[in-house]
Amino acid sequence: MKQVTRRSFIKHTSVAGAALWLGLSTKGYAQKTVSLAGAKNFSPYILVESSGAITIYNTKPEMGQGTFQAIPALIAEEFEVSLDQIIIKQSNGEKELGPGQRAGGSSSVRSNYTALRKVGAAAKEVFVKAAAMQWAVDIETCYAENGTVIHKPTMRKLTYGELVEAASKLELPKEPKLKDPKDFKILGKPMKRPDVPLKTNGKAEFGIDVQVPNMLFASVQRCPVIGGTLKSFDASEALAMQGVEKVAEVERIIGIYHSVGVAVIANSYWAAAQARKKLKIEWDNKGFSTFNSADYENHLRSLAKEEGLIDKNIGATDTVTLLPQNTLEAFYETPMIAHHALEPMNCVAQVQGDKVEIWTSTQVPSTLTGSGANDLHRHIGFTAENIKLHATFIGGGFGRRLNIDYIIEAVNIAKQINKPVKVIWSREDTTDQGPFRPMTFSKLKAGFSEEGKLVAFWHKVISPSYMQAMNKTFDKNKVDNIMVEGIGEQAYEIPNIKTSYVRADYHVPLAAWRSVTSSTVAFAHECFIDELANKAKKDPLDFRLSLLTKPSDLKRVLLKLREISNWDKPLPKGKARGVAQWEFFAGLCAHVVEVTYHANKSISIDKVFAVIDLGEVVNPGNVKNQVEGSIVMALGAAIKPGITLQSGKVMQSNFYDNPQIRINEVPEIEVHILAEGGKVKGVGEPGLPPFAPALANAIFAATGKRIRKMPFGLDNV
Repeated sequence: MKQVTRRSFIKHTSVAGAALWLGLSTKGYAQKTVSLAGAKNFSPYILVESSGAITIYNTKPEMGQGTFQAIPALIAEEFEVSLDQIIIKQSNGEKELGPGQRAGGSSSVRSNYTALRKVGAAAKEVFVKAAAMQWAVDIETCYAENGTVIHKPTMRKLTYGELVEAASKLELPKEPKLKDPKDFKILGKPMKRPDVPLKTNGKAEFGIDVQVPNMLFASVQRCPVIGGTLKSFDASEALAMQGVEKVAEVERIIGIYHSVGVAVIANSYWAAAQARKKLKIEWDNKGFSTFNSADYENHLRSLAKEEGLIDKNIGATDTVTLLPQNTLEAFYETPMIAHHALEPMNCVAQVQGDKVEIWTSTQVPSTLTGSGANDLHRHIGFTAENIKLHATFIGGGFGRRLNIDYIIEAVNIAKQINKPVKVIWSREDTTDQGPFRPMTFSKLKAGFSEEGKLVAFWHKVISPSYMQAMNKTFDKNKVDNIMVEGIGEQAYEIPNIKTSYVRADYHVPLAAWRSVTSSTVAFAHECFIDELANKAKKDPLDFRLSLLTKPSDLKRVLLKLREISNWDKPLPKGKARGVAQWEFFAGLCAHVVEVTYHANKSISIDKVFAVIDLGEVVNPGNVKNQVEGSIVMALGAAIKPGITLQSGKVMQSNFYDNPQIRINEVPEIEVHILAEGGKVKGVGEPGLPPFAPALANAIFAATGKRIRKMPFGLDNV
């Protein structure tokens, strides 16, 4: 991956010969300049040089989701250049490239789809106009192709490089004409990802790969009791070990939680990790050494009796009259789980005077160097202008790398020694220190009219608050919208709906996990919809469609799912299907899961059918990869042990006791994409929430046993 620092970014204006930058103004209009030094309120995406070199910047961190290809593809399609013709450079949080240099919420494409196409279209139009003026011909007789403008009657040609100087003198159109999708050459077509060869031949650099001259290594011992902090330590044995240079206190800051650990700094990671074992530390457990998950779960169950804060109250849920025999209630539980990105947390930092240089894999580069750096400044003491970032490829994010605690930690260690320092978290560190997806409990109730129509639906969420964990100014008297996301946005036509939230205090660091709270509340919501279908004595898919009398994206998705899964075709004895869907901020996806119930009472998953609605698609191959990955993560969260605490400590430490899904456990997956225009939706997360409920619903269809708690085993149902 080609990296660009802020200094080299500006130096691009000094290339040999003429050069032209093209991008977006803060008002969303296409803009150009020949010198970034004098440009204001401008985010450049394209650099065209008179030599013919064309560079397109990817401003969205690449963590396996495909932005290294997708973002340049949006521009290249309209600019009429192939991906083989361009140099792709990853941004590093440069101020010039704006505050949107982050990846999360499946937003990279859906929030930039039209804007970046306009950048490419406006750039193409200005080069075509420049060529037409140079030839003194009607612009309608000219067209662009493969980075070249062609005069159709005479077949004369001028490359973009040859037109740089002339194009720089022309105004860009504010509303360029975008292509009809039927004319796309790149978008919507299967494409080879340019980052894959780099990742398979070893050329791709991840944060864990970074090597800096004279670099030292640090390993940090943090309080094993979550919520505790350092009281005192004796480092004499650690300091006596070969290779150890320093032992120092270091603060960890994540959201509202602050704690102090002990960092061992040595000439190798091995030396630092081994010396860390020799530390003699006395911890201040802050009274949390008696905390355990079982008691806390009972506390959440008791809180379910509270009314809670009202999120949405549609219709007349408080006055609707229902006969007891026409109502149904259920209680669902999901556990706390870890992110387990394959690449552990790591960061290299070097402090020189009032400046700091950082090498790391992060989902939020612009938080480190842009306007969001104010929070970072408070914790490390450096202003955004004095922070130089080298953002690498990311070996898995899943929301964990939206947090910058490991970066703050590295910088604060580097401040204590006059050399660059590489902090590496072990797998045990990443497992037992968090942050974690919070456990989420749901109390549900629904009622039918005497005619059998579903007329009322209540969904109460009981959980810790993500926003409270992240923000000390969070108003506890308001609903944490993240903890109830999606519940009130389902397309089902139910006249009376009430969603509410009961917040529970918690001292454990929390963070967004792939698909955030939809990964938990969808399990409860869609399993309960299945329970209602059973009470109504209706087929689960028919029941859902009966709640969708109006045209909607969800209705299209479910009808397509019915078709591709052969839902109406009976299965052999012992086999069954389950269905679920979920629509939330990131997008919309639905699954049918087929299972076999064996004589030994075990369940095997035979196949998963998935339909994802995107509106528009960049690379269908990459979409399938992302949906498959979401299903694998969802399967792990559904059937593998979660994170538990006893005596204040996390009981899991590595993959042997907090296992992940292995390849032999992955069922056949068939993904179908709906890209029929309309609202552009996300890809990275929507495939996850529907899986667990679809699996649980399939198990019910096969066994008659209703599962209301994750994780659940498949060996003895």
